[in-house]
Amino acid sequence: MTDMDRYPNTEELLEFPCDYMFKAFGPNNSCFEKDVREAVASVIPLDLDKMRIRPSSKGSYVCVSVLVRLRSFEQLKTIYNRLREVEGLKFLL
Repeated sequence: MTDMDRYPNTEELLEFPCDYMFKAFGPNNSCFEKDVREAVASVIPLDLDKMRIRPSSKGSYVCVSVLVRLRSFEQLKTIYNRLREVEGLKFLL
Protein backbone atom coordinates (compact mmCIF):
# COMPACT_ATOMS: atom_id res chain seq x y z
CA MET A 1 0.00 0.00 0.00
CA THR A 2 1.41 3.39 -0.98
CA ASP A 3 0.78 6.75 0.66
CA MET A 4 -1.41 7.67 -2.27
CA ASP A 5 -3.57 4.59 -1.59
CA ARG A 6 -3.85 5.49 2.10
CA TYR A 7 -4.97 9.03 1.29
CA PRO A 8 -7.57 8.66 -1.47
CA ASN A 9 -8.03 12.44 -1.89
CA THR A 10 -4.41 12.99 -2.94
CA GLU A 11 -5.46 13.37 -6.57
CA GLU A 12 -7.80 16.22 -5.65
CA LEU A 13 -4.91 18.28 -4.24
CA LEU A 14 -3.32 18.76 -7.66
CA GLU A 15 -4.65 20.34 -10.80
CA PHE A 16 -3.23 18.92 -14.01
CA PRO A 17 -1.20 19.78 -15.95
CA CYS A 18 1.19 21.00 -13.26
CA ASP A 19 4.87 21.29 -12.45
CA TYR A 20 6.00 18.78 -9.84
CA MET A 21 9.30 18.26 -8.01
CA PHE A 22 10.51 14.74 -7.20
CA LYS A 23 13.38 14.39 -4.74
CA ALA A 24 15.28 11.13 -4.40
CA PHE A 25 17.98 10.62 -1.77
CA GLY A 26 20.61 7.92 -2.17
CA PRO A 27 24.32 7.11 -2.45
CA ASN A 28 26.64 9.67 -3.99
CA ASN A 29 27.54 7.80 -7.18
CA SER A 30 26.87 8.17 -10.87
CA CYS A 31 24.73 5.02 -10.99
CA PHE A 32 22.17 6.40 -8.55
CA GLU A 33 21.90 9.69 -10.46
CA LYS A 34 21.59 7.84 -13.78
CA ASP A 35 18.97 5.44 -12.42
CA VAL A 36 16.85 8.32 -11.07
CA ARG A 37 17.07 10.11 -14.41
CA GLU A 38 16.11 6.95 -16.31
CA ALA A 39 13.21 6.19 -13.94
CA VAL A 40 11.64 9.57 -14.58
CA ALA A 41 12.47 9.61 -18.30
CA SER A 42 10.82 6.20 -18.73
CA VAL A 43 7.48 7.88 -18.02
CA ILE A 44 7.79 11.40 -19.46
CA PRO A 45 10.37 13.42 -21.38
CA LEU A 46 12.99 14.86 -19.04
CA ASP A 47 14.73 18.18 -19.50
CA LEU A 48 18.19 17.74 -17.97
CA ASP A 49 18.22 21.47 -17.12
CA LYS A 50 15.45 20.68 -14.63
CA MET A 51 17.55 18.14 -12.74
CA ARG A 52 19.66 19.19 -9.74
CA ILE A 53 22.11 17.12 -7.72
CA ARG A 54 23.10 18.24 -4.23
CA PRO A 55 25.55 16.25 -2.10
CA SER A 56 25.09 15.77 1.64
CA SER A 57 27.36 17.63 4.05
CA LYS A 58 29.71 14.65 4.35
CA GLY A 59 29.42 13.77 0.65
CA SER A 60 28.19 10.23 1.23
CA TYR A 61 24.71 10.84 -0.18
CA VAL A 62 23.03 13.02 -2.78
CA CYS A 63 19.62 14.52 -3.29
CA VAL A 64 18.55 14.29 -6.92
CA SER A 65 15.75 16.80 -7.59
CA VAL A 66 13.81 16.58 -10.83
CA LEU A 67 11.22 19.13 -11.91
CA VAL A 68 8.73 17.81 -14.47
CA ARG A 69 5.48 18.83 -16.10
CA LEU A 70 2.82 16.24 -15.21
CA ARG A 71 -0.30 15.82 -17.28
CA SER A 72 -2.08 13.29 -15.08
CA PHE A 73 -2.22 11.66 -11.67
CA GLU A 74 -1.29 8.37 -13.34
CA GLN A 75 2.05 9.87 -14.42
CA LEU A 76 2.69 10.94 -10.82
CA LYS A 77 1.98 7.45 -9.45
CA THR A 78 4.00 5.73 -12.15
CA ILE A 79 7.07 7.92 -11.59
CA TYR A 80 6.93 7.34 -7.82
CA ASN A 81 6.68 3.59 -8.42
CA ARG A 82 9.67 3.63 -10.79
CA LEU A 83 11.72 5.72 -8.37
CA ARG A 84 11.00 3.26 -5.55
CA GLU A 85 12.73 0.59 -7.68
CA VAL A 86 16.01 2.57 -7.91
CA GLU A 87 18.81 0.69 -6.20
CA GLY A 88 20.20 2.47 -3.15
CA LEU A 89 17.18 4.75 -2.67
CA LYS A 90 17.09 5.90 0.96
CA PHE A 91 14.30 8.48 0.94
CA LEU A 92 11.79 9.82 -1.57
CA LEU A 93 9.76 13.05 -1.55
